[in-house]
Amino acid sequence: MKYNRYINNTPLVSEIGLGGWQLGHNSGYQGMSEKDALELIEKSLEYGINFFDTAPNYGNGTSEERLGKALKGIDKSKIVINTKFGHTDSGITNFNSDYIRDSLEGSLKRLQVDYVDSLIVHNPPSEFLDGNKNDHYEILERLIDEGKIKAYGASLDTYKDIKLLLNTTNAKVIEVFFNMLHQDSSQAFDLAMEKEVGVIGKIPLDSGWLSGKYNAESTFYDIRSRWSRQDIQTRAHLVNRVKEIVQANNNLAQKAISFCLAYDAVSTVIPGNANVAQLTSNVESANNPISREVVDTLEDFYQNEVKHLNLPW
Repeated sequence: MKYNRYINNTPLVSEIGLGGWQLGHNSGYQGMSEKDALELIEKSLEYGINFFDTAPNYGNGTSEERLGKALKGIDKSKIVINTKFGHTDSGITNFNSDYIRDSLEGSLKRLQVDYVDSLIVHNPPSEFLDGNKNDHYEILERLIDEGKIKAYGASLDTYKDIKLLLNTTNAKVIEVFFNMLHQDSSQAFDLAMEKEVGVIGKIPLDSGWLSGKYNAESTFYDIRSRWSRQDIQTRAHLVNRVKEIVQANNNLAQKAISFCLAYDAVSTVIPGNANVAQLTSNVESANNPISREVVDTLEDFYQNEVKHLNLPW
């Protein structure tokens, strides 16, 4: 496992992190039993993973609870925990600044820790990102002074939003939607490096498409049912093009993760893990780097064949 800089005053973080969305009970696509969640976290630690990403709304708080249970007794100075604010453990959203402290205290209690390394605003509307117009960031600065967090930032999907946040606040963490088919956020990577901002890569497998297991005939019954038949056919075509470029047979998922890891700005990538087998495969991605030539070709592919499509998330 390779370890990268994240933020000041934290350990270097494993380039493959553990996303906590699927650790919770009834957390979206498929929930996970507590036994399986604890096993997955234990296996992650064995593989050298020391970065853990979670949020209050993942499994209505059960992701944080299970993560806290699994990491209890682990030297906190050797692990890094990122959690979020804005999507609550009761299933509603609340981005009001006067809720930040209550949200964090709830997370700390569930995680059984005195502080988290980073607290990020969870995919907020753009109007909450301007530090000149919101008092959220003054409150977050006070939480740093109090030792409750070491840094703050936001989980974002577009270059425009990332640039607004980084240019108007002292945010030191961004969690960005970034993969072979969604590269808009990479425009902010130079700015992030200039400002010494840690970058968490989320959704590297494009909600499963870059695992290679879906095609033009696939049908979805969960949150992904929002995709139209045309959306599905378009994505299937693009995935076939990606397979041609990376010459992937049975390891498209590993290639997709390696693509994200090819960027120096990226501190860690958090692919979803439904079980230990997926975790093992994802970790092995670090041992199968993608060449600069292929990365360049994928960037050209995005610019010329994908960008104008405005693929729905």
